[in-house]
Amino acid sequence: MRKKIVAGNWKMNKTFAEGVELAREVNDYVRYKEGGEGVLVVLGTPFIHLAKVAHNITETSLMVAAQNCATEKAGAYTGEVSADMIASTGAKCVILGHSERRSYYGETSPILVKKVAQALDSKLEIIFCVGEVLEEREAEKHFEVVKQQLTDGLFNLTPEQFAHVVIAYEPVWAIGTGKTATPAQAQEMHAFIRSVVAEKYGQTVANETSILYGGSCNPGNADAIFSNPDVDGGLIGGASLKAADFFEIIKARAKH
Repeated sequence: MRKKIVAGNWKMNKTFAEGVELAREVNDYVRYKEGGEGVLVVLGTPFIHLAKVAHNITETSLMVAAQNCATEKAGAYTGEVSADMIASTGAKCVILGHSERRSYYGETSPILVKKVAQALDSKLEIIFCVGEVLEEREAEKHFEVVKQQLTDGLFNLTPEQFAHVVIAYEPVWAIGTGKTATPAQAQEMHAFIRSVVAEKYGQTVANETSILYGGSCNPGNADAIFSNPDVDGGLIGGASLKAADFFEIIKARAKH
């Protein structure tokens, strides 16, 4: 049975002290079960927070994730952070292929294939992001773009490896813009993604694959988005930086 997941993506926000405090608030919320039962909560933090936050987490339904990893295992790669290093902090997951990484840092599918391999070798779970930009949506190429990203970035994996992947659909035109895909648009794309996974790995694997929505999800629209049968949770950006907003989104996921 696929998991209900709400993952916070802090991006480049929060000083060390601020991040530790926010993680403490989330940990306490999960501990006391204030409406978030049955939801796996993921904190995608900057690298500097990983070790401290992972050490302080006490709840089994809370997981710490990095937001990126290197393509290589070790070596003379100044400024890079390997998957082994991430795993050594106690973090259990890594977010890969985010649209900002693809756009700002030129991450292509061949690069992501290497990163996925490194993450799996280090026993990390993966949240793999896919999604179209506005021009692709308006040209009605959004299905084509997303299928290509899945095919090129993930479909070299065995079914056993693919079981460690969660997919996050990001309509790139809705990230940080205040725009949001309608619940119907979200469901349409999530159902399509599940069908593409089924074509490759079979319906059983597709039914067990969690697919998250990531595009300006907030307390005001989370309930409507999560009510869709193929939307298993959210990859939350700005709203994950405010504990009260993040808690409301977790509650919304727990309801459905």
